[in-house]
Amino acid sequence: MRPKPTALDGPRQEAFDFFRKRALEGRPPTVRELQRGLHYKSSASARDLINWLVKHGYLERPRRGLSRNVVLPTGIAPKGKQISVPILGSVQAGALALAAEDVLGYLTVQTKYPAEEVFALRVRGESMIGAGLMPNDWVIVHRQPTAESGQIVVALIEDEATIKTLKRGRGRGSPVELHPANPKFSVQRYDPDVVTILGRVIESRRQYE
Repeated sequence: MRPKPTALDGPRQEAFDFFRKRALEGRPPTVRELQRGLHYKSSASARDLINWLVKHGYLERPRRGLSRNVVLPTGIAPKGKQISVPILGSVQAGALALAAEDVLGYLTVQTKYPAEEVFALRVRGESMIGAGLMPNDWVIVHRQPTAESGQIVVALIEDEATIKTLKRGRGRGSPVELHPANPKFSVQRYDPDVVTILGRVIESRRQYE
């Protein structure tokens, strides 16, 4: 049973705010990162603060033996549960690029979906800047074989993947349209038999440093 939180004082509030901001950006800080971020002289001070926050219910430690083994409780998270999802490389938001599922690392996200149904990709190209997806942004994708017209998807065309807004025709066998969000790029139209939906974009994320 999670202990009832007690009031946060200045340093504890500062440590919690720092941890929460970094965790919601997808990278919960380690003890040393907390030490550097808050300018503590020793890692022991940062470790003591994290242990206090865990003890009093502000943070949780579901796994031991890992450098990033402390997470936000689901009650503090904005939605869903906190999970680590694999980064599977990059997806082109312009011309198509080879879709390879080599795991490059992991991001921590909040989602209602099971971990095995979610993955992350790095955006390349500028064709979706009108939808707020800039080069080098991360997109969090829910694996699903279908999507509704108007949703942003990661689609596979033969061995190449792209991120676009999906548009479907009304008639059976109508071409599948993949729309950019940049007037410099043209709409791509394909026979539905050659388009495979890999998933729907459910979140985007930008890193500034």
